[in-house]
Amino acid sequence: MHLRARGVINTTQRKLPRANGRIFAMKINASYVISGLAVLLIGLWFLSHVGKEEAAAPEAQESMEKALPKVVYRVVSAQPHDNRYRLYGRTEANREVEVKAETAGLVVSTPTREGQRVTKGQVLCRQDIDARQANVDQARAALASAEFDLRSTTILVEKGYRSKIQLANLQAQVDGARASVKSAEIELDNVNMRAPFSGIFERQIAEVGDFLAPGQPCGLLLELNPLVVVADLSESQLAAIAKGSAASVKLATGEVMQGKVRFIEARANNMTRTFRTEIEVLNPNMDLRAGITATVGLTAGMIDAHLIPGRVMTLDANGEVGVRYLTDDNRVRFALTQTVAENDEGLWVTGLPETARIIIQGQDFVSVGTEVQPVAEGAGQTARAN
Repeated sequence: MHLRARGVINTTQRKLPRANGRIFAMKINASYVISGLAVLLIGLWFLSHVGKEEAAAPEAQESMEKALPKVVYRVVSAQPHDNRYRLYGRTEANREVEVKAETAGLVVSTPTREGQRVTKGQVLCRQDIDARQANVDQARAALASAEFDLRSTTILVEKGYRSKIQLANLQAQVDGARASVKSAEIELDNVNMRAPFSGIFERQIAEVGDFLAPGQPCGLLLELNPLVVVADLSESQLAAIAKGSAASVKLATGEVMQGKVRFIEARANNMTRTFRTEIEVLNPNMDLRAGITATVGLTAGMIDAHLIPGRVMTLDANGEVGVRYLTDDNRVRFALTQTVAENDEGLWVTGLPETARIIIQGQDFVSVGTEVQPVAEGAGQTARAN
């Protein structure tokens, strides 16, 4: 009995490992199933979310595009054009002179009125003659006496009654008398203050009854033909302009004329670092006045420039004039520009890239660095800044 029982016990002990193996195998198979199900669920979740993201991507892109401000642009390219400098100046008289008295005397007549056109030699003011006419008469009488003595002595010398030395002395006396007459006549004419050139009698200074000493003014005379237009060249412009260069001038009163540079200052103004430049224009009727604001155009060869609409010009944060344009990544940039010419089609400017997409609508609603949604000109869409 004891042995059987022991045998039974041994038999039981040998069968237990088989049961444990089946249990272990069952556990392993269950873990595989659970893992597979987990992987499957994760894959299904990932695929579902990727699909949603792919479906949402166009919507997000469209929403982003709607959020960007729209601008209308035009493509412009540089072209050779006359390099013209635009300067602002004023008209001046060619000469401005105060006509002054050459002798002392009381003013008895002012025959010329202010604003009147006068010719060279015309009397502007006249002084009292006083004793000047008497001095002329006395000098002429002395001359006549000296000439009579010279003629008489000449006859006596020819007959041998007088020496040639006496004849020479009398000839000298005649020459002196003639000089005295000339001096007296000049002094007499000095009472007439005459215009030294043709022009406009701008202002009367002396009135009838005023006593003028030598050097005191009678009136102001302006020479307006030619008329001079004065402008200032900058240091950068100086090298391109020379004496004799052609210039166009437009006055604030509307007149347009052509002229030439006649003078460029050799020394710059200490305050402005500019050079005074004078342009001479013809004014034969003297109907153009001095002191009028003028716009001067000077040609200085050829330059590459862009033709743009005048309305696209704008200001940056510093108040500088320029144009906003787009980069390749549709961001706004600002270019400082300089106008070299203007016509009915627009402005010719420098300062832009060789080929540029300039903003022609919406430029005032975007700032430098802003990313925008560009719309080509003529695409049928209206730019709107958000």
